[in-house]
Amino acid sequence: MTMDIEEFKGSLRRNYKAVMARAYVRVIGVNRELSWLAFDVFLPLFSVAAFVFVYLSSPIVQNADALVVRVIIGGAMTAFWVNILWGMGANFYFEKETGNLEMYMAAPISRMSILLGMAVGGMFNTTIRALATIFLGAFIFGVAFTVTSPVALILVFVLTMIALYGLGMLFASLFLLYGREAYHTTNLLEEPIYFLSGFYYPVKFLGFYVSLAASILPITLGLDAMNQILAPGAQWGLLPVELEILLLLVLSIFFFLAARWSLDRMERIGKRNGRLTLRWL
Repeated sequence: MTMDIEEFKGSLRRNYKAVMARAYVRVIGVNRELSWLAFDVFLPLFSVAAFVFVYLSSPIVQNADALVVRVIIGGAMTAFWVNILWGMGANFYFEKETGNLEMYMAAPISRMSILLGMAVGGMFNTTIRALATIFLGAFIFGVAFTVTSPVALILVFVLTMIALYGLGMLFASLFLLYGREAYHTTNLLEEPIYFLSGFYYPVKFLGFYVSLAASILPITLGLDAMNQILAPGAQWGLLPVELEILLLLVLSIFFFLAARWSLDRMERIGKRNGRLTLRWL
């Protein structure tokens, strides 16, 4: 019994160090090139500005200020979706291409701890960039955010991030299993998700059933709930905020369990075939 406890403590320490090591690379290593920060902050503002000018110049658009708030929040959240696809989803595939995946598979740690470290580091960097986009967008376009419930806003954001990065862990194993198609799949998924998730317009405009189908993506529910909290008078919400919070909690649990199952399956395939880390797969 004592040995089991010691083994558990040792495993916990190893996985904790793995999380910190991967997060360190994302937080410290990426920020060594400060020019990337400028690109990550200012480039999203161009797409935000395009939609803002369309809404402000259209004579048929009502409640344009609420739409501008939605566009700014959506532009900030695009950073998280890009980070999910490229920073996590395709990461194991890129590591295989550079020859590092062998070390990950041989290390006496859980593969989820590696991905969790990537998530922590990526979330830290992406949150800074997203906040910069929000503040600059609000300053440039002269809009004010009305936070009706700070607790609900924080809860929605946290649950959205947990569900999103759980989805990123699931992508990591799936993209690795499908090999070369990971890069093309990543490119394929980027723009359709912008459309279905309502980054720049209320997702309710797609129709109830299409919007409901798109709600399998955590970013759809997260954006809709955040915009309801920040622009309460717009009346464009898909579902009540309380229900969206509950659904985000369900998605968080589902994607975490699905990622765990998929990563275990990926590891079993690698052990059985002995070819998972080969670059030509």
